[in-house]
Amino acid sequence: MTLFVVLAVLSAAAMHAIWNALVKVHLDRFLSITLMTLGMGFAALVALPFVEVPKAEVWPYIFASLIFHMGYRTFLIGAYKAGDFAQTYPLARGTAPLLSALGGIVLIGEVPAPFAILGIVLLSAGTLVMSFRGGAHLEKLNLRAVGFALGTSIFIASYTLSDGSGARLAATAQSYAAWLFVCDATWALLLCIFFRGPRSLPVLARDWKAGLFTGVLSGAAYWIVMWAMTKAPIASVASLRETSILFAMLISVLALGEKMTVWRAAAALGIVAGVAALRMG
Repeated sequence: MTLFVVLAVLSAAAMHAIWNALVKVHLDRFLSITLMTLGMGFAALVALPFVEVPKAEVWPYIFASLIFHMGYRTFLIGAYKAGDFAQTYPLARGTAPLLSALGGIVLIGEVPAPFAILGIVLLSAGTLVMSFRGGAHLEKLNLRAVGFALGTSIFIASYTLSDGSGARLAATAQSYAAWLFVCDATWALLLCIFFRGPRSLPVLARDWKAGLFTGVLSGAAYWIVMWAMTKAPIASVASLRETSILFAMLISVLALGEKMTVWRAAAALGIVAGVAALRMG
């Protein structure tokens, strides 16, 4: 991975952590995720006149990604309900890069270099340690929560591989991202009306500013990731993206006054070592 690609993905990870830390939407989880997706789609709609329409061979990847993202959101909401989401979701984020690496080897024949493998393992381990903070709350996890977390990780790895492959096949990563976001927003809106009815629309409209803000930040962050996957191995980019949990920790310590524990410091060092190994790989 070139230094420019590494810095770009790190900036995307920081953006992901920032909008998660700053934006609070007073909606239930289903509607808040729908609102963010609509924000991404609206922002991408502005870009459609300036990008190419995907070729026929690209659309199967977009359609597959829509299904994977729907599964991801479903299991994400399930993880919220099943247990301590502060642990189950980072568990999913820490496991997903490993699954992306295995999927890349099996499905697209992309075998990471030795240092890249080391970086993926270090980043995943650091993410997991950061989420559990030394395992102090492992006893609170239940099988249902773990199941939803692992299910979430499978869908994260699936849409990562699908979008990475689709962005490589498309004319540009920008065109793939723009059309994906618009289609995803359309699909999310239809699902919202189906499950919650037309009455949900005024509820979403009241928080449109938050939706647009989160949508622009999350969309820009994921566009950078898709672009990076056209320049570097998918598994390496997927792992580097999870440094968002490191930025979230820094925000919590520097801005929110939380303590920097020994376990957090150890996890941070593991993540930084993983970044260095990916750069060398």
